[in-house]
Amino acid sequence: MIAPELHPPVRLLMGPGPSDTHPRVLQALAKGTVGHLDPFYLETMNGLQDMLRQVFRTQNPMTMAISGTGSAGMEATVVNLIEPGDAMVVCVNGVFGGRMVDVAERAGAKVTKVEKPWGHVFTPEDLAPALASKPKVVGIVMAETSTGAHQPIEAISKAVHEAGALLLVDAVTALGGVPLEVDAWNIDAIYSGTQKCLSCPPGLSPVSFSPRAMEVVMSRKTKVQSWYLDVSMLANYWGQNRVYHHTGPINMTYGLYEALRLILEEGLENCFARHKKNHEALRAGLAAIGIRYSTQEGHILPQLNAVHIPEGVDDAKVRSTLLTRFGIEIGAGLGAFKGKVWRIGLMGYGSRQANVLLFLSALEQVLAEQDYLFQHGSSVAAANDTYV
Repeated sequence: MIAPELHPPVRLLMGPGPSDTHPRVLQALAKGTVGHLDPFYLETMNGLQDMLRQVFRTQNPMTMAISGTGSAGMEATVVNLIEPGDAMVVCVNGVFGGRMVDVAERAGAKVTKVEKPWGHVFTPEDLAPALASKPKVVGIVMAETSTGAHQPIEAISKAVHEAGALLLVDAVTALGGVPLEVDAWNIDAIYSGTQKCLSCPPGLSPVSFSPRAMEVVMSRKTKVQSWYLDVSMLANYWGQNRVYHHTGPINMTYGLYEALRLILEEGLENCFARHKKNHEALRAGLAAIGIRYSTQEGHILPQLNAVHIPEGVDDAKVRSTLLTRFGIEIGAGLGAFKGKVWRIGLMGYGSRQANVLLFLSALEQVLAEQDYLFQHGSSVAAANDTYV
């Protein structure tokens, strides 16, 4: 029996990811496939690496796209830097800090967790006791997708390096949405994903290793736990030699290539300003109908808005109605925020004025049907005021 033809529904992806894919990226994905060692593909890899360095704001030679989602980038950075018995500090203030702990423990690290309440961020003082033990690596999430918290990195980096450790940063939701300075902030290893602010489908994980981090990788006493993610071998494929390692995802590379072109055409500063402007409009609209943010004030991500579900409102029914009636996807809360928070994404191509206004209008209708009391039309009016 043959399965039915694929006819995906049209969705407006305003959850925690994936985000809407830009039409030009979809067109790039459909271009003709070539071999993974074809001269054209090798030139495409060169261009991709150059643009990744610009977006990461780094000169690191070992900047590339891991074949896999952001979680593969997390695993690649951890398993290459960690050998069994190494001490690693991981900052946990949400789901993805917790996931980094799991990955590190599987790689044999002796992990020390530094924890903060969900939605809050870390200061260098929070890390001081753990840094006193002189860990090899410190891992931290810059944009915690489960809470919408925007973690400052520069001061943390200074404290980490004063302790003699390497700094590993999760930038899955950060890259392309907020300023990120790999070289200026002295980040040793960093990973991201294609499906958030880069407006590309999930499937690749941009990563970058500093020369200092690569020295650690190349001087390991034990083999990297993962053959597939071993950067000492990937360096030969993504470096000048282009020695075969695995069959690269050709068409996904096309997609990321075009996604990076779009960001650089817009300009990084303009891209950040667009995300901020649409966030401000959404926030004004939500405030007008009494919906508050769950994230520490002053550290709210513009691209991932975590907000409290109003008392008496049926979480699942709101999300289901938005999806089935309006084709709008928003995210549920995870872990400690399950049933308490909605996660509203304004990432990449999805961060547009039209999306903000459509979402607020739809949300008002759904909330009114649940007898939630507010001034009808006030959210759209408040959002529009920010665009004037």
